[in-house]
Amino acid sequence: MKIRQKNFAFIDSQNLNLGIRSQGWKLDFARFLVYLHDRFSVTKAFLFIGYVPGNEAMYTELQQAGYLLVFKPTLVLRDGKVKGNVDAELVLHAMIEYQNYDRAIIVSGDGDFHCLIEHLERNDKLARLIIPNQQKYSVC
Repeated sequence: MKIRQKNFAFIDSQNLNLGIRSQGWKLDFARFLVYLHDRFSVTKAFLFIGYVPGNEAMYTELQQAGYLLVFKPTLVLRDGKVKGNVDAELVLHAMIEYQNYDRAIIVSGDGDFHCLIEHLERNDKLARLIIPNQQKYSVC
């Protein structure tokens, strides 16, 4: 009998969403969660997302699909773009939950997670790094 690991996913929602869209696709978040569960034995998936008033129906849908949402307050920039940088929250939650998972799946192409990835690799806690767009990612 195969022993299933208890793996957690830590997902940069903006990086995932924009990375997939930049390739002409629209991500089905519910199906992506099924993929993570089936392929990587993910038992918890933390989705780090900027909170924008008016998007409550989308947040509810994501939670009903099985994601654990971690919200970041957003800022509206002068050009009208909404910014909610979730990097610190993702790293912090990966470390808060460290003893609760066997291995982590990090979903982001953001180089700001380099130190987290290194730490997880050194301690045999990284199952996979999923980069949403292999053509556009930072390598710092």
